[in-house]
Amino acid sequence: MKPARTGPSARRLVGAMAETVAVLLALLLFGVPFYFVIINSVKSVSEAADMSMAWPAAVQLVQNYRDVLTTNSGIVIRAFVNSVLLTLFSIAGQVLVCAMAGFVMQRRASRASGMVNFLVLAGLMIPPSIVPTIWVLQGLHLFKTLLGIVLVEVALGFPFAALLYRGFLVSVPREIDEAAIIDGCRGGALFFRIVFPLLQPVTSTIIVLSAVGVFNDFVNPLYFFPGAKNATVQLTLYNFMSQFVTKWNLLFSDVVLISIPPLILFVFFNRRIIAGLTAGALKA
Repeated sequence: MKPARTGPSARRLVGAMAETVAVLLALLLFGVPFYFVIINSVKSVSEAADMSMAWPAAVQLVQNYRDVLTTNSGIVIRAFVNSVLLTLFSIAGQVLVCAMAGFVMQRRASRASGMVNFLVLAGLMIPPSIVPTIWVLQGLHLFKTLLGIVLVEVALGFPFAALLYRGFLVSVPREIDEAAIIDGCRGGALFFRIVFPLLQPVTSTIIVLSAVGVFNDFVNPLYFFPGAKNATVQLTLYNFMSQFVTKWNLLFSDVVLISIPPLILFVFFNRRIIAGLTAGALKA
């Protein structure tokens, strides 16, 4: 007897079951920790210290989040303002600088192209040095300033974004540049009026990924942007932790508040992220 062949309906059923299992595993891996943080953010100090996933005896949603926002003269609100400004200026600088750099790297082939590509790749592999960077910022009188930390974020995000732009520009025909030059469009007008609007998919990807990275950055603001008035959202976690006492309920409430903006970005721009990362991949 010949073995029965698996029909299309059976294969679809197996595929649907595999997708269901994958979704359940994802919910288990990501949903349980998120539930743990949320449920402990509405507990009292003593209940949150137990680190359990049990439902609280009394929900303190309004009280806990009000205490977080009013702690230390509203430092969390001030930190949100600092983080938003840092993110906006850093993303604007990254998009502007990296788009132009990626355009030049892809369009102009010369003897120095290999060295330039190597240096950009080295930026992805070599970790930043804290002390020399602080020394340079102090020499430029930019240490503990918003401009200084913005320049640091732009520099650290430059390799990834520039390579992403270069890979995407492979799929943009050179004939568009040539036609624009024939029509008299040159220099900055060629890039900003013709090429840059075509980079919208990868620009959206860089905006979302870099915004999440800069907004959630902990190390760089700690070293290059210190000071109570310069606090960012990640550094506010220290306000609820100390050597002897930790208010876990307020700490988890602060974590929930910090997680909301990146979560919104990923929910609404998830498809743009995937499209931007895969665009130009076949030709690159």
